[in-house]
Amino acid sequence: MRASSETTRLRFADSFRRLPYRLSPGDDEHDASDHASSASHGMFPAEDLPYKVEIWDESKTVVEQVLAVTANGSIGYAAYYAATRERPDRYITLRHKNAIVSRWNGPTN
Repeated sequence: MRASSETTRLRFADSFRRLPYRLSPGDDEHDASDHASSASHGMFPAEDLPYKVEIWDESKTVVEQVLAVTANGSIGYAAYYAATRERPDRYITLRHKNAIVSRWNGPTN
């Protein structure tokens, strides 16, 4: 049973990896290598998404979850603001690259 689930997972991962090729416009004039470059053109590299909203563990030493990653500061702040309202008891940070732009400490009780 385990081998079957592993095979299913690998098939799903393989089809998911090829998804951008399936969603790209179909041109008979271009070969698959042209589709690969056009499909990856719209994706952002990690360094182009500098804003992160992070939830930290109770001891404030390790990031427990990254809630949002974005290229836009306004979207990052909106996600940060929403996180502080959804989880007011947690330590939440908004980062731009390695600098903390804003932090919510939660209650100190």
